Amino acid sequence: MIRPATPDDVPAIIDMIRGLAEYEKALDEVENTEDMLHETLFGPTPSVFCHIAVDGERIAGFAIWFVSYSTWLGTHGIYLEDLFVHPDHRGGGYGKKLLAELAGICVERGYGRFEWSVLDWNTPAIDFYRAIGAKPLDEWDRYRLSGPALEKVAAGGTR
Repeated sequence: MIRPATPDDVPAIIDMIRGLAEYEKALDEVENTEDMLHETLFGPTPSVFCHIAVDGERIAGFAIWFVSYSTWLGTHGIYLEDLFVHPDHRGGGYGKKLLAELAGICVERGYGRFEWSVLDWNTPAIDFYRAIGAKPLDEWDRYRLSGPALEKVAAGGTR
């Protein structure tokens, strides 16, 4: 079963975020807390959303996403920030069901795109995404400003 996350799911989501970060060899980079995630998902103006895959009473995985926009298409889309399925639930169709739920939201709302990023070394994920028909955008490189560089640019400095 796939359903929107509830405030009671926040501790399990944080645990899964840590599990994903550990898999991606970046656990020390996780700063998110239960309080922060609760505010993000359930505060007065949420702009990030989460769907949960449930196996009986147990949470099997999650998808955290937000609404994007394409100037070329002139319509919104969904950007999948993170998809995670517990290792003992992998192969059970939960990842596909989470992706199908978000694809369904795109179609229902008339959105033009459903996009995400994947680490170039994560061949199980890449194989999974290609198996469902997703295509890599080889011509695009992703950039990020964070920490001191973000603060410098925000203050008007670019060098």
